[in-house]
Amino acid sequence: MKIGIIGLPNVGKSTLFNALTNAQVPAENYPFCTIDPNVGVVEVPDERLDTLSRMYDTLKETHAVVEFVDIAGLVKNAGKGEGLGNQFLSHIRNVSAILEVVRCFDDDNITHVDGSLDPVRDVETINYELIFSDLEILEKRIKGSEKASKHGSADDKLLYNTLVKAREILETGHFIDLDEMSDEESAILRSQDLLTTKRIMYAANVSEDDQLTGNAYTEKLKKYLEENYPKSKMFNISAEIESELSQLEPEEKQMFLEDMGMTEGGMQKVIRAGYEMLDMIVYFTAGKKECRAWQIKKGTKAPQAAGIIHSDFERGFIRAEVTKYDKLVEAGDDVKAKELGYTRVEGKDYVIEDGDVVYFRFNV
Repeated sequence: MKIGIIGLPNVGKSTLFNALTNAQVPAENYPFCTIDPNVGVVEVPDERLDTLSRMYDTLKETHAVVEFVDIAGLVKNAGKGEGLGNQFLSHIRNVSAILEVVRCFDDDNITHVDGSLDPVRDVETINYELIFSDLEILEKRIKGSEKASKHGSADDKLLYNTLVKAREILETGHFIDLDEMSDEESAILRSQDLLTTKRIMYAANVSEDDQLTGNAYTEKLKKYLEENYPKSKMFNISAEIESELSQLEPEEKQMFLEDMGMTEGGMQKVIRAGYEMLDMIVYFTAGKKECRAWQIKKGTKAPQAAGIIHSDFERGFIRAEVTKYDKLVEAGDDVKAKELGYTRVEGKDYVIEDGDVVYFRFNV
């Protein structure tokens, strides 16, 4: 899973990136501080994998990972090239989802690029820039495919008509909802790497005091998103708190969260929202040699899930031996799980579920 982090300048975007990835990139109080994208890869915390590793006394524990890409703050007309906007946006065209950081805290010492604080206006500014940037790309691709659409194949015509349809949607000021497209149109638009087809989660950056309760800014933002972007996810996050958390050891983090009255940190919020929006789940492979978590799309069948590990696993798929995580932990080991009938043998039509512990049989 790859997540692009965007926002206006000085909203706490790079501070949050630093905290989530434990990187140290500039987070100064002026626009365009981050010219090149900052990239950080972090392990997805998962207590289930930790438990399996202890059970198997494994030699290697491999978590699923999330890659974060932090680009420079965007400004009005960024999508038309203002402030190197299109150059910045090009760095996140291939991400799975977008994390949009929205300032929802007052601080006279931190300049707001528009001179006043209004989270709804800020979101509209950013989202219109994504629209403008995609429109510019669509215009070029429509021109490039127009000739073939008149004299070419049915696929050429479909490509052209789909691009035109996408342009018409963006010209109304709306994002493109792939769920409302046909399967063929959706596949075409996914291949175009358009920003406005991606799921967006909104991180309302609040002060430490407002982390749990929110404030008038977050209420206003929540209402706006529910009315205009109902499929998005929004949560409060305090870059200030996350910065403190990033300096602590795991045991200290848990104590800190409890003291703050919080059940999870920002990383967990981002990952949970990302998994929900992208319909992602995790399955496990486990053994003495390695215990590993694998990210797949919900609805993935066993051979395709095996193909995530290696293409030979999918090509030569025979069967999958599947044990639910809870049942495996209850049994204590895989031998006992088989004796108790907890392990099932599944074929090529089995749909992998979140938390499945799987052993694939294959022959190439």
